[in-house]
Amino acid sequence: VQLQASGGGLVQSGGSLNLSCAASGSSINTKAMGWYRQNPEKQRELVASITSGGSTNYGDRVKGRFTISRDNAKNTVFLQMNSLKPEDAAVYLCYAGRADSHWSLPTYWGKGTQVTVSS
Repeated sequence: VQLQASGGGLVQSGGSLNLSCAASGSSINTKAMGWYRQNPEKQRELVASITSGGSTNYGDRVKGRFTISRDNAKNTVFLQMNSLKPEDAAVYLCYAGRADSHWSLPTYWGKGTQVTVSS
């Protein structure tokens, strides 16, 4: 399975971005998918996850601002990010889990897309 993330970029504080992560090589329709973010110190934080049935889970710092969704027919997961803050700046990494659970360990990782938020 290969995961290709896209949609990152530079945005002003309060702005929005929509990230996409497309899977290829094998279907991940029966697996949970989601996003982590990694700061310059290489610390990773769970942003959001979604099961194959559409159940969602969010990190405390993004609740109410970010929305995760998926299109199983296209093997793609999305992350709509609104009201962005400078502290949201990071490399965003998509993943596909080992199982169809919010607590599934990531099995496959995309290369990441950089999000920069100017104040």
